[in-house]
Amino acid sequence: MRGFRMREIDIQNTPPATSTGHSSKGNQFKWPADGGWYKADHMGYESLAEIVVSRLLQQSEMAYPHVLYEPAVIHYDGHTLRGCYSENFLPENREIVTLEKLFRQYTGAGLSATLAKIPDVADKIRRTVDTVVEITGIEDFGVYLTAILEADAIFLNEDRHTNNIAVLYDAENDSYACCPLFDFGLALFSDTGWDFPLDAPLDACYKRIAPKPFARTFDEQMEAAEELYGTHLICRWGSRQMEAAVQDLASLYTQPEIERVVQVLREQKRRYAAYFKE
Repeated sequence: MRGFRMREIDIQNTPPATSTGHSSKGNQFKWPADGGWYKADHMGYESLAEIVVSRLLQQSEMAYPHVLYEPAVIHYDGHTLRGCYSENFLPENREIVTLEKLFRQYTGAGLSATLAKIPDVADKIRRTVDTVVEITGIEDFGVYLTAILEADAIFLNEDRHTNNIAVLYDAENDSYACCPLFDFGLALFSDTGWDFPLDAPLDACYKRIAPKPFARTFDEQMEAAEELYGTHLICRWGSRQMEAAVQDLASLYTQPEIERVVQVLREQKRRYAAYFKE
């Protein structure tokens, strides 16, 4: 596993960037700096989840790239915040277009409102993919979306709403491409401030969690996508890689937080054994 360094930045008087729609539970503070973005924890250990998921995705086989996150300490407004840093992955002349925005621009209705009118999960996914392909010309978008839903299921990412799936638009060539996988901050039961407190039993957390945007269980939406577009994620990480993913983070996160993340990863590996080939 490639080494990650701890970043530290002092942005005491710099207000965070304003954004909308990035999380159904509220937005993390986020600042552009050092050629990328810093994000601060908002509800629990979101940055720990981002870092660990990105490290383990490096140990996986998938046709699409993902954003890499590094641990960070952020000094802002008299506070020291835990967070993470990611490099800007946008090539020149490209912009991120969320599916919510894409549907609103080209169909007159946002994707979230469109999905609410479709009762069948497979039909929700098929209609989403067909419309994106029609608008963008990205023929493998169904494969891409399936890989996202597989990663969300394995890492328990509860926040894949319609502003957290996106494509890249190249204004110079008037063309679209798949976006690197991003935003796993609300994975691995990271919302300890509200839904998944650290003293809650794991079985209670599993009963409470629900994915987005197509179904109320991870398996239902992942299996519906795989029926349509096949299976596209192979995990090649085990106990050694799990330990390596957290071993340098003890100075930033508490032992109970790290222990829970490792415990959840072990349980997910057991539940989704078919996706693992070490």
